[in-house]
Amino acid sequence: MTTTLAPEADTGDQQAATPSVMKALHLLDAFGGVGGGILGVSEIARRAGVPKSTAFRLLTHLEQGGYVERIGRDYCLGRHLFELGNSVPICRPSGLRDVAAPHLGQLLVRTQRLVNLAVLEGTEVVYLEKIHGQDPIQVASTVGGRMPASCSALGKAMLAFSGRDAIRAVLEGGLVRRTRYSVADPARFLQELSRVRTEGVAYDREEIQLGLVCAAVPVLDADGRAVAAVSASGPATRFNPGTVVAEVRRAAEAIGRDYRG
Repeated sequence: MTTTLAPEADTGDQQAATPSVMKALHLLDAFGGVGGGILGVSEIARRAGVPKSTAFRLLTHLEQGGYVERIGRDYCLGRHLFELGNSVPICRPSGLRDVAAPHLGQLLVRTQRLVNLAVLEGTEVVYLEKIHGQDPIQVASTVGGRMPASCSALGKAMLAFSGRDAIRAVLEGGLVRRTRYSVADPARFLQELSRVRTEGVAYDREEIQLGLVCAAVPVLDADGRAVAAVSASGPATRFNPGTVVAEVRRAAEAIGRDYRG
């Protein structure tokens, strides 16, 4: 007699588990962009869009797994997430961040400016590395954080070498205006990307943060498409980003060469 497996029970279990899994992930996402990284249960529940009782129950499980840590009545992300985050390919030995590290260090020494490495994800840039120079300026970006690609030098450098679909997604999503200098006109934005393709360098002149200017160069693969971008930033009052283009380009080309190898 032939026995057939009935998947209904497994399917039901999956359907029952999926909402809780997604809610737990939303709880973790709630910590994104939090200054200090500490939140109370009520705020976590509000950000995640779940009832407070649900948030408390799931946070208990996340705490047991090391994904969050409890500080009094509040919570912060746990060290286990740090371990997992550094296990993703981009951060592992011979990954992009590892390959870029020595070149970013050299760029810092040569320019004495804030140095960044980022990748493009959808319509945003994700910062993989950030090394401070001597300037005391406070910068809103953080390692692992995101910024709109359309108003950052890093984002424009990558978009110019990422194909039409990436650019179309940014335009359809709407150009973000973080400051009065951010480009909000699509025609002007496309003109800017055309210039970046021609010159190989993108600039941010107080578009993402008042008082901050930046020059960025894409890291290209063998087909000439951007896999990342490198930048050097400084205060608008005493830094001309054009003066560091040669050094930023040298770093980006070295990273691209080593990463392709």
